[in-house]
Amino acid sequence: METDLHEESDGSTPRTNDLSLRRVAPDESGEGLPYAPINWPNPGDIWRWRVGKRVSGSGHYLDRYIYLPKSLCNGGPANPTPRVKHGFASKLAVERYLQTSFPGSDLGAFFASFSWKIPAEMSLLANGAVKLKHVPAGPPIAPCVEIEDSDFESDVLRCKARNKLCISLLEKAENSPLAFMECDICCNEAKFCRECCCILCSKHVNFSCGGYDYIRCEAMTGEAAICGHAAHIDCALRCYMAGTVGGSIALDSEYYCRRCDARTDLVPHVKRLLHTCESLDSRDNIEKILNIGICMLHSSEKTSAKELLKRIEVVVAKLKYGTSLEDIWKQEGNLSAMPTDVCHHESTAMEITSYQEAPNGKTSSDLMSASFDYRSESQRLAEEVDQVLHALKNSQESEFKMAEEKLLAQKNYICNLYQQLEKEKSDLARRTSTNPDALLNIVLSRVKQIKREITNLKEMEAIASGFGKTPRAALKKHFNLEVEE
Repeated sequence: METDLHEESDGSTPRTNDLSLRRVAPDESGEGLPYAPINWPNPGDIWRWRVGKRVSGSGHYLDRYIYLPKSLCNGGPANPTPRVKHGFASKLAVERYLQTSFPGSDLGAFFASFSWKIPAEMSLLANGAVKLKHVPAGPPIAPCVEIEDSDFESDVLRCKARNKLCISLLEKAENSPLAFMECDICCNEAKFCRECCCILCSKHVNFSCGGYDYIRCEAMTGEAAICGHAAHIDCALRCYMAGTVGGSIALDSEYYCRRCDARTDLVPHVKRLLHTCESLDSRDNIEKILNIGICMLHSSEKTSAKELLKRIEVVVAKLKYGTSLEDIWKQEGNLSAMPTDVCHHESTAMEITSYQEAPNGKTSSDLMSASFDYRSESQRLAEEVDQVLHALKNSQESEFKMAEEKLLAQKNYICNLYQQLEKEKSDLARRTSTNPDALLNIVLSRVKQIKREITNLKEMEAIASGFGKTPRAALKKHFNLEVEE
């Protein structure tokens, strides 16, 4: 049997396995051990836990949630991304939070201090698992809408986000055979509607033009149930949850759902956007949608993504050149006639592709007639890359200098406060004042001030991950930097 609760370093906590863990009823919740940590990160901090209804074949709950202690629920360095009820629905989400809020913390020791797996009551294991509770037939009431007293009389459902353009109000299509997964994290928020709100920013998504600016997670989370949470494409790209992302998340033209941890291939989504653009008559809207598609496919290693990206870039080049809307969708065209500053990269890519695809080693007529000097092209690319790298180096040096000045100034300020505290404590001990109560109040006030400044320093230290990964609130508060949403 796998050991979930390990012995602590001082031996005060006994080693526990599944046989000694108390079995839990559906939807039950609690605090602290054995299913949530205690005294972390500070003594007296008690985390909370809760389970859903679904049970795996091994007898553990599939849906388990963990919530921050009260001391970490007020924002600040320990909670830079406040969430509904300050809860996490997956182990990966907890790890990401700890890495961001408590860099350098021992994740292994954290998870070893309690049992992540929660065993279900024996009565639930008759068939090896409990089926997901289905949403009643009709529009998805539980996760998306609320019913007021007057609504029972008029039978009108109102969007929780009060969005008059919510798709649940505008469309009366046939009921989907798939229900939404049960969710009491974001969907319990008073003004959050899963149908029309972004899970990352909670603002409304745009249903126009085929819903180009958002993606909805349709990953199966149980029998006949999907996740159903939506996110703005732009929000997902900014949060490194969409596109091609390296590191531990390792996305390749994919979308990562923060709610269910599922990955969605973005290539079919971009294909749908491209098909939508073919029916539009606004050049601005077409270009805006295609640029979003380029961001989703950029740097992908997938062959399908590269081919689709190449086609989109050609269409964008034609739009900039002024080609008529009827002709921009033609996949065969003479791009060599366009100005170099508009489609230089696209024409070069098409020439190389034409050469590679020519049968029996024969080049096409387009390639033979095109003028292409690889030496000048290589020189131009080298100069372009050098300029970008030089600009990047300069920007990083200026950011480092700013961070160094701010951090050193904050450190010196705290050291000065410590010196003042030492003097005030000495005065209090020697009773040099006729009013010792006033001295005591000064000492206590100084201690609180030091704690506040240390908290500010911890917020500033998030800059270690780079300005791009530092919370916007911290950048504005401590570095006077405004970052556009």
